[in-house]
Amino acid sequence: IADIQDDISHALSKDLEETSASFLHCNVTSEKDIKDAVDFAMSKYGKLDIMFNNAGIPGPYNQSIMDTKKAQFEEVIGVNLIGPFLGTKHAARVMVPAQQGSIITTASV
Repeated sequence: IADIQDDISHALSKDLEETSASFLHCNVTSEKDIKDAVDFAMSKYGKLDIMFNNAGIPGPYNQSIMDTKKAQFEEVIGVNLIGPFLGTKHAARVMVPAQQGSIITTASV
């Protein structure tokens, strides 16, 4: 489980401990965090079977686009577009040579 929500994700990984779940802090907008998460899975489990790109945030709502700051829009683009790109890139880095694995990306509009 790679997530930015440390408390919730750490508790979930403890609940799933029987199935060898692990938690790693990961900000999907950070290429280093994504690379480290994939490398962690490879070092602990020897392979990466699934990359599930599922992070997403809404943009500013109840707000006119004229009042929306560029930084707000860049944050949405970072999480919703760049995050899945980085997840796919680093999962493919280990899955293509292994000739196995699935990459799943979800999004909402």
